[in-house]
Amino acid sequence: MLLKKIFFPVLGVLMILFTVAVSCLLSVPVVNTQKYSVFGVDVSRYQGVIDWNALQQQDVKFAFIKATEGSGHVDEYVSENLENAGDTDIKISCYHFFSFDSSGETQAENFIKTVSKDKIDMPPVVDIEYYADKADNKPSFEETEKILTPLLSKLENYYGVKPIIYSTIPVYCRYIMKKYSDYPLWIRSVTFEPDLMDWKFWQYDDSGTLDGYVGDEKCIDFNVYNGEYSDFVRYIKNLDL
Repeated sequence: MLLKKIFFPVLGVLMILFTVAVSCLLSVPVVNTQKYSVFGVDVSRYQGVIDWNALQQQDVKFAFIKATEGSGHVDEYVSENLENAGDTDIKISCYHFFSFDSSGETQAENFIKTVSKDKIDMPPVVDIEYYADKADNKPSFEETEKILTPLLSKLENYYGVKPIIYSTIPVYCRYIMKKYSDYPLWIRSVTFEPDLMDWKFWQYDDSGTLDGYVGDEKCIDFNVYNGEYSDFVRYIKNLDL
C-alpha cells in the first residue's frame, strides 16, 4: 500500500514532465516582443540572392552572414551579402563555422582574409556546434580548447574586440561555459527561452519565413537582441570596429 502511495504520484509527475517536454519539442518559444524588440536574422548561401532592402522593410535590425568554414571554405554569397547589406541600415557581422578538425590559426586566417574590418558593425562570430558524427563522437574539452583558444585570440587581436560565440546549449555546457563564458554569447534555443543564461543574442526559430530571398532554403533563422533598441544602439556605438 505504501509503495502505491509513493509510486502513483511520482508517475503522475513524470507524465506531466514528459508532456511538457514533448510540447516544447513541437513548438517554437513565444518571444516577448516588448522585452526583445530588436529582431534579426542569420543567413548563408542557402538563402541565395537576398534583397536586403526587403529585409529591412520587415523590421530586420541586424544580420549575421556566414563567411567561412574551417581552414579553407568560403561561403559563395558572402561578398555579395556584405556589399548589399552594407547599403542598408541593418547592422551586420559575419560568422565562421568552427571545425574540430583543423588548427585555430588557419581557421582565423581564412576568416580574416574574407571579412574586412570595415565591412562589419558587430564583432565577428565563431559558430561552434556538432556536425557529421561529432555528436556521437564528442571531441574532448582539451582537444577543442587547443583549436578554439588560438582562433578566438587571433580574431580578437585583428578586429580589436572579443568575438561572439554562437552555440547550442549542449555544446555550450560541454565546451564554452567552463572557460569562455566571458565572451558575448549568441545561443540557439528553439524550444524555450534561455532565461537562465547570460546571452547577447538568441536564435529562437530556425523555420521562420520572410520575403526577399530566393535560395534553395525557404526558411530563415530568427534572432533577437537581449535588450531594447536603445541598448542595441549603445552596444554598437561602444564597439571600436
